[in-house]
Formats: sequence, C-alpha cells, structure tokens
Amino acid sequence: MEETKVTKDMFKLSPAQAGQGDEMARESLTFWQDAFRRLKQNKASVISLWVIAIIIVMAIFGPVMNGFKYDQQIAPLKVHAKLPPKVPGLEKLGIMDGSRTKIKTKFDEDGNQYKERIKVNPYVEEGIEDSYFWFGTDDLARDLWTRTWAGARVSLYIAMLAAVINLVIGVTYGGVAGYFGGRIDMIMMRITEVIGGIPNLVVMIMFILVFKPGILTMSIALTITGWIGMARIVRGQILKLRGQEFVLASRTLGASHKQLILKHLIPNTVPQIVIVIMFSIPGAIFFEAFMAFIGLGLPAPNASLGVLINDGYKMLKGFPYLMIIPSTVLCILMLCMNLFANGFRDALDPKMRSK
Repeated sequence: MEETKVTKDMFKLSPAQAGQGDEMARESLTFWQDAFRRLKQNKASVISLWVIAIIIVMAIFGPVMNGFKYDQQIAPLKVHAKLPPKVPGLEKLGIMDGSRTKIKTKFDEDGNQYKERIKVNPYVEEGIEDSYFWFGTDDLARDLWTRTWAGARVSLYIAMLAAVINLVIGVTYGGVAGYFGGRIDMIMMRITEVIGGIPNLVVMIMFILVFKPGILTMSIALTITGWIGMARIVRGQILKLRGQEFVLASRTLGASHKQLILKHLIPNTVPQIVIVIMFSIPGAIFFEAFMAFIGLGLPAPNASLGVLINDGYKMLKGFPYLMIIPSTVLCILMLCMNLFANGFRDALDPKMRSK
C-alpha cells in the first residue's frame, strides 16, 4: 500500500474569533440568584407571597380605613350590635348587602307550630340604611373590619417574634454547641431536652399564673421554648461542617472561634436556617390563635384572630359571619405561609435544580 506524505499545504489556517473560548452555555448565577429564579417559577409560592404582602398592608392600614377603633362601641348599642356585613357597590349585586336569615316561629291553620327562615335587613329595620360596616359588627357594636385587621397585627407580630427568636437564640445556641462539641455540647443539649420536654401549653399556663394574659406573657412563653428546633438543626449542620478542609485552613491561618462560627460555619447553614424560620412562622401563628381560642389569649377588649374566632364561635348559629370572617383570614394567612415555605424550600434544595 502506497503511503501518502503529509505536507503543510494540506492544511488551511482558520482565523480565530476573539472571545469565542470564553463563551458560556448559560448565564452565571450565584446560589441565591439561582434560588430566587427557581422560586419565581413556582406560581403557588409567588401568589402566596403576594397574598401575604396584601395581608401585611391591610394589617397596617386596615384598622384606620373606616374611622373606628378596635375597642370602640358604636352608639346606640342596641341599634348597631350584630349587624351583618354591608359593602358599598356589592349591595346592589345582592352580596354583602346587610341582610341575613332569621328563624321565625309560625303557626299553621291547625295551630301547629313550625319554624321558617326569613330574610331580614337590620339596616332597614333600625333606620340606618346609609351606614356601612364592611365586615359587620359584633355583639358589643364594635366594627369587625377594624377588629379583624387589628387582630391580624397580633398574628404577624407573633410570626415576626418567632422568626427573631429562632434567628437570635436558636442559631447562636446551636452554633456554639455544634462548634465546641464534647462536654459543652452534651451539657447544652441536655438543657434543650429538659426545656423541650415541657409542652408549650404548660409553659403558657405557668406564666399566666404569674403574669396576666397578654402579649407579654405569650412572648415570654415563645422565647423559652420556640428556639429548640432551630438549635438542633444548626447544631447538626455545624457538626457536619466543622471537620471540613476550609474550616481547618481558616483555623491554620489563625482565625478565632468567633470568626470561624460567624464567617465560615453559620453562612454555610443559611439555607437550613431560612427553611426552619419559614416553617416556624405558621406554627407560631396557630399557637397564638389556639391559646386565644381556649381563653388564654389577649384580655378584653384587645383583639386577635383567635379571640375573634372564640367570640364568633359562641354565636355561630345565629351570626356565622362573626366566626367565618376571622377564620378565613387566619386560614388564608397560614395556607399562604406554608405554600411559600414549601416553594422556598424547593428553591434552596440543590437536588431540585435540574427540575
């Protein structure tokens, strides 16, 4: 077989294109940019975030929108008590027009007693057709719109308090225990087991025996027991990270314990910290509502969603809107918090990046 001689004339130079070798197939994103990009693709989480933002705005401005105070009794009391919701514009559509059904006892021709549901309008009967109460009034003639959004303020305060407690106490406690380990870790974790073994309800009742029921008592109870879960999560993450090479390199270069914890270990546990905070917020809101529902919440005339649900439950048969309205606000708030937390967790999960 004849061999072919390879010469330089067989090759042709191709002009190089400047910057072609530096091109990337996709945009370079940081961890948080990639997480927020995937979060925006989750429609349920985005809608939930908007709903939460609307509830926050209404909790700030709602109580001052109609000129009433949350503890103000509208005179005369007999005329304005237990009025159904009435909203301008919607009344013409037959929705929230101030009417309600009433059970009236009647007798037939034979003298037999029977009950009949009839539709009545208290606004017309009392001669206050020009008055509007968007969520109605309660049995003490207080505007339910004002009280509902004032109660939402309490729920949001409890949510923010739970987040701050987890972030400050839980992260600090778990970080110190996980970093030092050994006897310090054993003693600190035994303390958390003792505190975590006491139910929140028992802690709350104990503080009510010493203090009066209110925001302060509930805040102290949350401060004592609300950080246990966060401390355990952070401790576990720190125990996993403290033996890795970047920590050893920083320690070799002379980094102090404080620098190692705050600048190297804690930043690498931020995704887990954010997830725990997001899921602790709905639990704290439900805890406040539950405590108020069983009568251990804010004292009268203060308002919270749990207090309003408890008051409305007593008159559920005759005036269901007194319980339905605050219950709906509470359910929407907790549902949106959970949906947003689920979406945020998936966005921070590296295993979900390919989906």
